[in-house]
Amino acid sequence: METAQQTPSAGSLTWKLSSHPITLLTFLSFRVSSLLVYLFGLLFTSNFVMIFIITILLLASDFYYLKNIAGRRLVGLRWWNEVDSGSGDSRWVFESADPESRVINATDRRFFWIALYAQPVLWVLLAVVALVSFEFIWLTLVGKGLRKANEVAVIALVLTITNTLAFSRCDKFSQASGFASTAVYGSGLARNLAGGMISNWFSRR
Repeated sequence: METAQQTPSAGSLTWKLSSHPITLLTFLSFRVSSLLVYLFGLLFTSNFVMIFIITILLLASDFYYLKNIAGRRLVGLRWWNEVDSGSGDSRWVFESADPESRVINATDRRFFWIALYAQPVLWVLLAVVALVSFEFIWLTLVGKGLRKANEVAVIALVLTITNTLAFSRCDKFSQASGFASTAVYGSGLARNLAGGMISNWFSRR
């Protein structure tokens, strides 16, 4: 007796159900690869400089791709930062797609939010592991560690947490409005998170 093959339900974590599989796979690849490269360097090599550079490039690519492409295509959300030319103050701008003209794929949404929140948590755990194992030189890649004066020292957590908070607030504004909208938020959040260190990354692409 033949058994009917079960079809994955809407929202299942399988890329085949995605409305934008290439975007989804690229997004997940950037998220996973930076962690894997870091772990590879931590376990199998002493060439810190090479691993440091590769990991930062992957984190920067992930930040840009998530902010400008993946968020817009997978969940219909986008954010950017604008600077008032007169006062010099910065403000965050959040934009959401019209739910009546675009239905967000349930699988894309689940993948997006799980990956968004999971990555900063994993980087925090890696920082704790580095502390416990006394691998202080590796800690400078995931947190402040021993090199607070170096801007690159906090890039992993700054980039991942910035995108996480920005998209979370963007989603909050979109749910409150219930329709396509653009919302503006004050400058405090951006200044507290990154200050001038990554202000160029915040510019609208």
